[in-house]
Amino acid sequence: MESTVASKLDALLRLQSLDSQLDKILQIRGDLPEEVRDLEDEIAGYQVRVSKFDEEIAELQQSIASRKQGIKDAEKLIKKYEEQQENVRNNREFDAITKEIELQKLEIQINEKKIREANFQIEQKNIEIQETKNRLEERQKDLNTKNGELQVMVNESEEDERKLNEEKEEAVKHIEERLLFAYNRIRKNVRNGLAVVTVKRDACGGCFNTVPPQRQSDIAAKKKITVCEHCGRILADVEQKVIA
Repeated sequence: MESTVASKLDALLRLQSLDSQLDKILQIRGDLPEEVRDLEDEIAGYQVRVSKFDEEIAELQQSIASRKQGIKDAEKLIKKYEEQQENVRNNREFDAITKEIELQKLEIQINEKKIREANFQIEQKNIEIQETKNRLEERQKDLNTKNGELQVMVNESEEDERKLNEEKEEAVKHIEERLLFAYNRIRKNVRNGLAVVTVKRDACGGCFNTVPPQRQSDIAAKKKITVCEHCGRILADVEQKVIA
């Protein structure tokens, strides 16, 4: 039983060591990966905006075409009504046709007004499209620069990262699912990513709170898995004190 618990603790310590080395690689990259993701999201947002403007312009152009056809239809009706006026039999028919002509002229005026408004909207949207494209171009340049910087860092550590990930995959195989779940949960909840630590100078290697001597003896014996009563980290071993 003792060797089983000890082997579990050793496996957890090994996994923690690998993760800590991977964390250092990521720390060197700093905020670059996040900056790249933010720029990519911003660029995607600009692209969606331009696409939306294009769709709105297409709808406005379709509306203009429809209203221009409406003007042509109204002009044809006016011509038809004017011809009919020449053959009216009384004033009542003349007045009725005159009213229809006035209605068609009003329809033409409304369509012309709507066309002017649509053309103005198209002009404004084209201005916004150009401004958006200018911002998009600037952000694309920033993204290219950041991507270049990030790629240099990735290339420098690529081999080390690959080896560490391979070793991590192997290490995980020797840890039961329940412990692995607890390990990952603790890592997510602590700032420095240390889920498994040793007792150093009578203190927890994660939160630095004092660990009582009897508790240290239990940890060193490795008969059971012990967690820090202050931070919840797994205490896997006790560092041997150096006697001067």
